[in-house]
Amino acid sequence: MEVYLVQHGEAKAEAEDPERPLTDHGRDEVRRVARRAVLLGSPLAEIRHSGKLRARQTAELMAEHFWPSRGVREVGYLAPNDDPGTARSELEAAREPLMLVGHLPHLSRLASSLLVNDPGKEIIRFRMGAIVCLAKAEGGWALHWILTPELAGVLTVP
Repeated sequence: MEVYLVQHGEAKAEAEDPERPLTDHGRDEVRRVARRAVLLGSPLAEIRHSGKLRARQTAELMAEHFWPSRGVREVGYLAPNDDPGTARSELEAAREPLMLVGHLPHLSRLASSLLVNDPGKEIIRFRMGAIVCLAKAEGGWALHWILTPELAGVLTVP
């Protein structure tokens, strides 16, 4: 089973807009990644996102391409400083592919917790708008692939 960890797209500065919606550039990058990633990944059951506007907007843009069977919903365990243990428990219990859209440092800590059982080690350097795909295998989790906006711009997928 695969899970997709997504850092939200580029957002406006808080001084410009306290809600911090995605910039036009951020929207374009998320769309570019989603168009390519849907060809690489498994059908999704659900996309979950934090309560922040930039994460919701990123999740909605991903959903336009992935069409998750159970849709998109906000959850309370993906904020920047949340304990990654809750998200890890949700992923360990999942039986269908999921996408989590959130923030740093939470996503980095979650990935490290899943991959090496140590949320304090930075194993993956996330990038805004990128997708990190992890595969659940016997005995744990493994990195399956990473797709950044830069790679999505040059990737040719049959």
